[in-house]
Amino acid sequence: MTAIRPIAENDYAGWRPLWDGYNRFYGRFDATALPEAITAQTWKRFFDTAEPVYCLVAERDGKIIGIVHYLFHRSTTLLNDICYLQDLFTDAEARGGGIGRALIEAVYDKARAAGSERVYWQTHETNARAMVLYNQVADRSGFLVYRKQI
Repeated sequence: MTAIRPIAENDYAGWRPLWDGYNRFYGRFDATALPEAITAQTWKRFFDTAEPVYCLVAERDGKIIGIVHYLFHRSTTLLNDICYLQDLFTDAEARGGGIGRALIEAVYDKARAAGSERVYWQTHETNARAMVLYNQVADRSGFLVYRKQI
């Protein structure tokens, strides 16, 4: 049986390989692309009650097999905070078993409980496997993302 639960401070050893796998997938694994200080700060934010950043884990037989990071922020088009699902990753051996869907649904539940009216996320256009799931659990907005490193 798989359990979805908030991350705990003693979960670092299980979280870190999935976090590294996620960053490797997006090509930001080496120290120049993602400094260790960012990983350390991300981890700390999960446990800082002043931060709107959260992590849920999927756990099976005592092993963390999936992670999702999400945060809440203001919007100019909604009265309540909006929920951004920022990172979602599952262990390669667990893929196709409903873990990603369960993590997304858990974020939906957290967003509802917080009074948020919308959950949104981005994925890379080459992430075809994940988009099969995303097309089942959400609507494509049609918006493209532009960014500039400053």
